[in-house]
Amino acid sequence: MSERSKVVKFSDYRWQDVPLEDYKPGATHFKDVTRQTLLGEGSGEEVLHFVTRYFEIQPGGYSTLERHEHPHSVVVLRGRGSVLLGDEAYDLRPYDCVYCAPRSAHQFRAASDQPLGFLCIVDRIRDRPEVFDRASGEWITRG
Repeated sequence: MSERSKVVKFSDYRWQDVPLEDYKPGATHFKDVTRQTLLGEGSGEEVLHFVTRYFEIQPGGYSTLERHEHPHSVVVLRGRGSVLLGDEAYDLRPYDCVYCAPRSAHQFRAASDQPLGFLCIVDRIRDRPEVFDRASGEWITRG
């Protein structure tokens, strides 16, 4: 990280001085998801080949059902929920780890009674996802 290392302080599932952002600004096909980009996109972090993000899905919410060429590494930090990987659904709880392989369809869902929060680590340079459109039953590339 250049010549300036740093610590990003944590409190109550938020990181200090890191903006809370919409999951995918302007997009649809998801419900009640936010993210914080912790490392990999800030000034001086250009040498990192990966990006570390924290996603939080509110009770009953879900991420986009999508697939793409780049893999994901996910570590659940809080709550309960599930992940769909291909045609299989798996229950999730804190400290479970998920590997989303390239081209594997995936979607995260929070339980109805609590948020699901997780770290997600991806390549800095990555392809755009294809989103499954339930209305048409087709995969659509989003810009």
